[in-house]
Amino acid sequence: MLRPPKLAPGDRIAVLSPAFAAPAVSEALHEQAMRRLAAETGLVPVEYPTTRLLGASAEARAADVNAAFADPGIRGILATIGGDDQITVTPHLDPALAVADPKPFVGYSDNTNILNWLWRLGISAFHGGSTQVHLGAGPEIDRIHLRSLRAALLDGGDVEITEPGMSEDYGRRWEDPRALTEFGDRAATGDWSWAGPERRVSGPTWGGCLEVLSQLALADRLPTNAELHGSILLIETSERLTPADAVAEQLRAFGERGLLAAVSGVLVARPPVSTFDVNPSPAAGAALRAAQRDAVMTQVTRYDPEAVVCVGVPFGHTRPQWILPYGGEMTLDRAARRVVASF
Repeated sequence: MLRPPKLAPGDRIAVLSPAFAAPAVSEALHEQAMRRLAAETGLVPVEYPTTRLLGASAEARAADVNAAFADPGIRGILATIGGDDQITVTPHLDPALAVADPKPFVGYSDNTNILNWLWRLGISAFHGGSTQVHLGAGPEIDRIHLRSLRAALLDGGDVEITEPGMSEDYGRRWEDPRALTEFGDRAATGDWSWAGPERRVSGPTWGGCLEVLSQLALADRLPTNAELHGSILLIETSERLTPADAVAEQLRAFGERGLLAAVSGVLVARPPVSTFDVNPSPAAGAALRAAQRDAVMTQVTRYDPEAVVCVGVPFGHTRPQWILPYGGEMTLDRAARRVVASF
């Protein structure tokens, strides 16, 4: 995979909404994110016509992505948030622009579409990061998120992925003034769960939001099993609270396709189990997470008993959130119980 060059303080970074234009919901939150991004990285955020435009067409959003890749003065791209229809945007992207001037792209959730599009072009990117959730909201940027954002955009290097010890599924509503100064309700987290042989595996990452991967499979936009050979599969589920049996069904289908047998390891995110409208008790929430863990481990070990599996890592739809390489190298060491990402 081709790794785009890192940025330097003073470089310009495009802040785009190729899925949902979240900044239009709370411009105060977005402006705080822009100030924090500039202060913590030294980068200069640059917005485009659809960054704050609700209801922009797929063609208009793709035009902004294309313009960011075409502009030699833009050295990176950061998504404001995910969404639900980016699968309609990627057909309008110009691969020649991304190949001619590869730039770090940072996003997750529905941005799995663009991440996969870049991966299939041979360009690595970064899974995670959003201005609206992880930069603008709350009293500050979480330490692990800022560390991985800097690693993705500026610093590079090998970083051990660690557990911050606390997690939240959602924060304050964006329209609530408290969203600018308060985190959501956080709870203590447990140890990660491991499966597979006591060995160390390394490989380039691929995967993303499971609900988006199902769309990509139906649209016939997944890599081949041969292309995924030896990879580390990233799996995370969204705020839709996809139940464990649905996760099992999709992974079983991936197993029948031969995808699970192709990878050398599987890294699974701590899943959200609550929303503004759904609030299970701590015990019920733990049971939901355990059910998803068991579903993943059952299907992966059924189709690839040699794969190293780690479940519960804080990436994807959670906060604090680690940004992870997408197409970059990752190591899962079951014997040492360590996860290391190369940025």
